[in-house]
Amino acid sequence: PDKYFIPHTALGVLLLIIAALLAYSGSLSFSTKICHLACGHQIAGLSSAGFGQSGTAACYLLVTLVGVYFGCGRLLSYITQGRVEAPGTELRKRALGQGLGLRGQEERNDVVPVGLVMNLLSASVLACPLLGVVPQLSVGHVPWLWTAGVFQVGVCILSFRYMDPLAATFYGLTSILRFAEGYTALLVAFSIFPSSPVPFPVVFSVLFFILALFSCQKGLSEGLYQLFYVAYTIALAAQPSLSFQAGAQGVQGALYVLSAVMLLVTSYNNVSANRIPTGEGVFKALVGHISSLSLRPHSQTSHTPYLGYSRYADAEVLGHACSVLAAFSITVSGGSRAPLGMMVLPWAVVAGGVLQLLVGSVAFSRGKTLESTAFLLYGVLWSVWGLTRYGGLYGDVRSFNLAVGIISFLLFNTLVTFGALLLNVTWLVYAATFQLIIISFLLDAVGALPYGYDIGVSIVFGLVSFYCFLSGLFNMTFLTPCLPQGQPLVRLSGTGGGKSICPHVPARKATAVHQIAEIMKSGGICGIPTDTVYVLVAACNRPEAVEKAYRCKQQAQDRPMSLWVSSINQLEPVRSLLSPLLWDFMSAAWPSSISMVIARGPWMEMFGLGESSKHIGTTQSIAIRNPDCAVATHLMNMVGPIAVTSANPTGEADTTHHNQVYAKLGDKVDGVLCDGPSPENIASTVVDCTKIDSGHIGFFRVGVIPKSQVLQIFTEVQKRHFHGQMNPGFEADQTESDLHLNFDSNITENQTITAQEDENTPSTDS
Repeated sequence: PDKYFIPHTALGVLLLIIAALLAYSGSLSFSTKICHLACGHQIAGLSSAGFGQSGTAACYLLVTLVGVYFGCGRLLSYITQGRVEAPGTELRKRALGQGLGLRGQEERNDVVPVGLVMNLLSASVLACPLLGVVPQLSVGHVPWLWTAGVFQVGVCILSFRYMDPLAATFYGLTSILRFAEGYTALLVAFSIFPSSPVPFPVVFSVLFFILALFSCQKGLSEGLYQLFYVAYTIALAAQPSLSFQAGAQGVQGALYVLSAVMLLVTSYNNVSANRIPTGEGVFKALVGHISSLSLRPHSQTSHTPYLGYSRYADAEVLGHACSVLAAFSITVSGGSRAPLGMMVLPWAVVAGGVLQLLVGSVAFSRGKTLESTAFLLYGVLWSVWGLTRYGGLYGDVRSFNLAVGIISFLLFNTLVTFGALLLNVTWLVYAATFQLIIISFLLDAVGALPYGYDIGVSIVFGLVSFYCFLSGLFNMTFLTPCLPQGQPLVRLSGTGGGKSICPHVPARKATAVHQIAEIMKSGGICGIPTDTVYVLVAACNRPEAVEKAYRCKQQAQDRPMSLWVSSINQLEPVRSLLSPLLWDFMSAAWPSSISMVIARGPWMEMFGLGESSKHIGTTQSIAIRNPDCAVATHLMNMVGPIAVTSANPTGEADTTHHNQVYAKLGDKVDGVLCDGPSPENIASTVVDCTKIDSGHIGFFRVGVIPKSQVLQIFTEVQKRHFHGQMNPGFEADQTESDLHLNFDSNITENQTITAQEDENTPSTDS
């Protein structure tokens, strides 16, 4: 009939748009064509019941088979480590930086389009009754909504992996809505029409509003998009039958259009160099006009985990937001006779349970023992209690068995509360107020719950959780001021007890290098990255710092330090005291990963080492180097020549990551320049130049620079240096094999020279 033409066409166009957007998000081209063909059959079939149904089914079956083939092919490639590739399943490798626009690979979140597609899917389902496509939601819509929820949980996890906590928090919250909407549609099949407690959607709207404000730092479009979810949750509060009212459905219709636009803009900006403006710099410019606010510099190191743990962003903000939602969801009085009549189960189980378990897992992967324990414990309790109390399993009979289980949770949380004494005041109050929640569960289990006690403690815990959520977001965004979270009330003696941790600053920022330089000028010792591995350094003109760096090592007596300069120009004052051939060799070989062992002389007094000069080199020789590292060079330009030793206790492996510096040396180090993994895992090449004037060089160690390359440089320097002073016919007499013989003899003659830790042994810094 004609009156059904528009709704049927709307559904067909809806399917076509979803297929196109899924295809644009990265589906296989072959599957895309078949999926479009299937949608065309579907549109035709809606107009005529007998047309194209078998063709539609066949096309969808082909899409499924192609997907299974591609998935099996990728799995086979992964298992065989790329040795076996099924035809047509290999992935194209994109060059670094290609098609990234203004945003680098490390700043891009590739899973955001998937989250937007899931918002499209849920909005299209929820808006169907308003458009007249279906009379009301039914059980058939539940899998679509729950599928969107599952995918958004995955987007949440991967966003933490992409170091994007704002997107992870947003999609974590939207996944809660998806599960609740599907749960509501499921109850309709059993003639149960639940209503949501009014405080819950109000609190949900407040969380979305605050998250939208802070998301504006990524772009104004992000904040405006999330404000529509504020409108949606407000509509739920006004008509708390969730998506069955026209107000909420109207907002979902607007969200469908806006999600499609956001998907187009996000996908285009991810693959194109010409970006569509999204208002990225507006938030930063606005904050720049407020003198009391200072934005925290965006850096991947802000979420760097502890040594040996996985790389995820901090998920505590999402955990506290879920605690707020779970707490306010139970601020409703409802009898156990009809537990499904009030919408509490999905809020308590999904928000308080599933996502809390997710947050606890992320915290555990980051090495946060206490935080992960708390979130996992609370997630289990919310899941068990939510299913029992609000899932129809409780009944009217109060038994002691349930009380015993709650008492065990009470004891576990007591341990968490005592552990929070070592963390900060905020976490202590958070754990202590949750203790009140558990007590309310216990009183309800034994039938002795005072009237209003459960609602009161839920509000208190919800407000405390809200402050934790707000302070986490605020302190993650702004450097100054910070919302106070308090200091630990109890400090343990030992490493780090009662002491502030040394600053870990990004090496790529000039202000950070300047901060480390000031620490070194004040007599501090710091760990810095180099062109090989991390090293521990002290300014040569601060003898007390050199002494400190030398003595912080175990068994350092037989491991002398080395001398580093930013360029050969820093040796210009002592050039007259060095041989011309050595000077030319230094000029040709530096900057590089070549360390030169030269004879010790009075020229070392020029660097202000004083009595600490005895710790650099041996009584006969000293190792000197000019590293090929912009960070180290910039630092030495500010503080002058530096004394260097390896950033690890004597006898241990080289330090190849900035996390390892503090882990190995503890509070002995005063600062760390963070630059991630070392570019090399082996040390420098150490060349013996003590007999260079006789035309001989040796090798104490062959490292990054091969021996042949060093010999080639030395040969060229010799040719230039002795040009015109020797018969050219004899220039080629000294071959590389002769130099090798000289090297062997030199090693024999220099057995008494002590191998220097940083420059003369395989387990050194450079």
